Amino acid sequence: MFYDALQNNHGLRHDPFKALVTPRPIGWVSTLSRDGVANLAPYSFFAAVSEKPAYVMFAASGSKDTRRNAEETGEFVCSVATYELREQMNLTATGLPHGESEFDYAGLSCAPSHFVRPPRVAESPASLECRYWSTIELPPVTPDAKPHAIVIGLVVGIYIDEAFIDDGMVATGRMRPIARLGYRDYAWIGPENIFAMASMSARPRKA
Repeated sequence: MFYDALQNNHGLRHDPFKALVTPRPIGWVSTLSRDGVANLAPYSFFAAVSEKPAYVMFAASGSKDTRRNAEETGEFVCSVATYELREQMNLTATGLPHGESEFDYAGLSCAPSHFVRPPRVAESPASLECRYWSTIELPPVTPDAKPHAIVIGLVVGIYIDEAFIDDGMVATGRMRPIARLGYRDYAWIGPENIFAMASMSARPRKA
C-alpha cells in the first residue's frame, strides 16, 4: 500500500506512522514549576541529537506542563524508563490537574540532582540533567492541527547507578530500558537481544 502522509488517507483502523518509526526511546522528563511542584511525564518522541557536547530533545504536542516548566525555569531531567518501572512510567502519562505531582501519583521517589533543580526518578538507573536551550515550533499542516514543538536541552550532568557499570562500560542490557512501538505496544532491551558489530567509520578508507 501507499498513502499520502499529509492527507493521512491510509484507510487503516489506526494511523501506522508510529508503528513504523520504532523503537523510540522514552524520555522520562521531570521538571519543576515556578511554584516548585515536581512534574514527571514520558515522551516517546525523544532522542539524543549530539554527543560532544551532548544535547537531547523531546517533542511536545499541545500545551503541556513539561514544556512550559522547562521554558520558564530553564531546566529539566530525563530519567531512563525500565521494564521494572513500566507501570509507574505509564501512570505518569495520566493527565493530572495542574499542580499535582506525578511522582506522588505513581508512587515514585524524588532524588536530588547535582546541577539543576528538578529531581530525577530515584528508582531509575540513570538520568540526564539538562539546561533548556531552545524550542523549535513545527509548522502545522492544517489550521486546526494541534501545535507541536521540539524542546532541546544541553546535558550538563549524568547520573549512573554504579551497579550497572561493568569493566568501565554501562551495562545497558541489564538496565532493561523500554521503548515505544506503535499503538499500545512497547519493547524492552535485555542482554539476550544485544549484538555488536565493528564500526565501519573506524576502518581506514581505501586509497
